[in-house]
Amino acid sequence: MAREFRLPDIGEGLTEAEIVRWLVPVGGYVEQDQPVVEVETDKAVVEIPSPYAGVVLEHGGAEGETIAVGAVLVVVGEPGEVPGDTGQAPATGTPAPPVVEQPSAPTPESAPAPETAPAPEPAPTSALEAPAAPIVGTLSEEAELLTSEPAATSTAAEGVKALPVVRKLARDHGIDLATVTPTGPGGRITREDVERAIAAASAPASTPAPATAAPEPAMEAAPQAGPAAGTTLRAGRQPMSRLRRTIAANMAKSWAEIPHVTTFDDVDATRLLEVRDALGNRHGTRIPIEALVIKAVVPALAEFPEFNASIEGEDLIVHEKTDIGIAVDTPEGLIVAVIKDAASKGVLELASEVRRLGEGARTRSLGVDELTGQTFTVSNIGAVGGGHGTPIVPYGTTAILSVGMAKPKPLVYEDDIVIAPVMPLSLSYDHRVIDGAQGRRFMALVIENLEEPALFLTG
Repeated sequence: MAREFRLPDIGEGLTEAEIVRWLVPVGGYVEQDQPVVEVETDKAVVEIPSPYAGVVLEHGGAEGETIAVGAVLVVVGEPGEVPGDTGQAPATGTPAPPVVEQPSAPTPESAPAPETAPAPEPAPTSALEAPAAPIVGTLSEEAELLTSEPAATSTAAEGVKALPVVRKLARDHGIDLATVTPTGPGGRITREDVERAIAAASAPASTPAPATAAPEPAMEAAPQAGPAAGTTLRAGRQPMSRLRRTIAANMAKSWAEIPHVTTFDDVDATRLLEVRDALGNRHGTRIPIEALVIKAVVPALAEFPEFNASIEGEDLIVHEKTDIGIAVDTPEGLIVAVIKDAASKGVLELASEVRRLGEGARTRSLGVDELTGQTFTVSNIGAVGGGHGTPIVPYGTTAILSVGMAKPKPLVYEDDIVIAPVMPLSLSYDHRVIDGAQGRRFMALVIENLEEPALFLTG
């Protein structure tokens, strides 16, 4: 008997999702709990497993189509049934067999798909924020981290390797991935490969550009470094991506409702960089600077709990745990991933989390719980050479710290001028909760910790 599986609410406030890729074709067999489809929500690309085992009789939508929560996602039948036999009543009016619906999913009547579905609330971030990658060190090291991409997914039926976002870009522009020459590691098709194919397809007929043509020099630059990172924009009206619409809505909400104040300062990062290198050498691993910054911020959040809080109506909710958001620059837009209970983690564990969450954000493979619920945010604009900025406070929090790239600058110590690596800091906070004097006290404690890491590493 055919059984319908309806799209469940897989995230806070989810009303709809876009089908990215079917993992099991119509007529194929799916095991119970086997991923059957990839869908894109406002925050992530996730695989949805089938609650039933059997033959896939029907897809609830085509790749690229958006369906509402509660709508039929897939119909699964018993072995031996043919595709198209969904158990619905025939034209003669014979009653259809009963349909077993997913218990936790709402019906279409209880979850209609509005013309403009309200977006769930990811952590909104400023366009000035940057990826969760180390922000100090040599420029070549930062470029290597910024331009590196995670391993691509592959589909044997298609015979190509490409990330879901790259497949979607090719599909949106009518590009057959089988005709694209891969330049990525392991024969992977990168976003730049598809963009060159798009450019070649749109070139005038008199001067066609082959898809295998060498890239223009401008394409060699790190895609995250520009304002349109990972995006091919064309003249004329075009819809924003789901993620970009979510970012826009939440940034506008934060800016409209939160009275922002930003305070600026600089840190002598000499000791911080020395400790970073010493830890990396001792443990044979690279320590992202965010791990040390978070470790330095945690004692300040304990000392000034209003920075680890949120406003609900006329009440201030002070959070018991410190769940630190880190801004990650991805080809699809800025995403904030969350390190849960950062105060309970050591530097090495924080370093591992920064790397894991950064990769997961870029591949859109993080779960909703890893993308929501931050109580304070650290934004790294130094990875793209940034200095001071004016970060927007994520809605539902009271503060955000932006960290710039450490660069050699003259400093005065005991009437002597010395050259030291100076790291810019920018702290934005909600002026309804935090006064200017308190903002300066918080910043002073963070600076004290960063300039002497022994203060927070032994605390």
